[in-house]
Amino acid sequence: MTRINLLPWRETHRREKNNEFYVVLGLCMAIAAGIGFGGYKFAEDKVDFQTQRNARLESEIALLQAELKEIKTLEETKNNLLARMEIIQQLQGQRPQIVHTFHDLAERLPDGVYLTSMKQGGEKQLVLEGKAESNARVSALMRRMDRSEYFTAPRLEVIEQDKGERISSFRLSVAQDRPDADPEENPDGLQ
Repeated sequence: MTRINLLPWRETHRREKNNEFYVVLGLCMAIAAGIGFGGYKFAEDKVDFQTQRNARLESEIALLQAELKEIKTLEETKNNLLARMEIIQQLQGQRPQIVHTFHDLAERLPDGVYLTSMKQGGEKQLVLEGKAESNARVSALMRRMDRSEYFTAPRLEVIEQDKGERISSFRLSVAQDRPDADPEENPDGLQ
């Protein structure tokens, strides 16, 4: 007996084609999801790698900044020490000057004049206070100071005569000058 299919074949064919389509669509979606997930993981790995690099760079930068601070501190210490050394060298060079000052002052002081006070006013200013038997002796002191190598520009600030005595009190300021040092006086070459 022959079989006759009474079902409409077109409808069956359409269902088979629809089933095939859904299977292919599912496979394409699975492949697309796999590719998307792989791309996402790749990008996430790249971001993590860059984050690790950034963290390492930041830690290296922090170490370098700490070293820079230490270098800056060392530079400041070095500059302070150099400044101190320069001051010490200046003081070392000025050491003979006080001897010359006192020696020249003792040589220039005329008879009848004595000093009661001597003050350093600034780097090159010397203020002398004292008593003299007469104003002429103060004038002689000023002339002698003006002829000195170590003292220049004497200026009389105050001169007063005591009423009960015949002695004058005076205050005199002179500028200290430092002539070039003789090589014989300074054999070490220090100034």
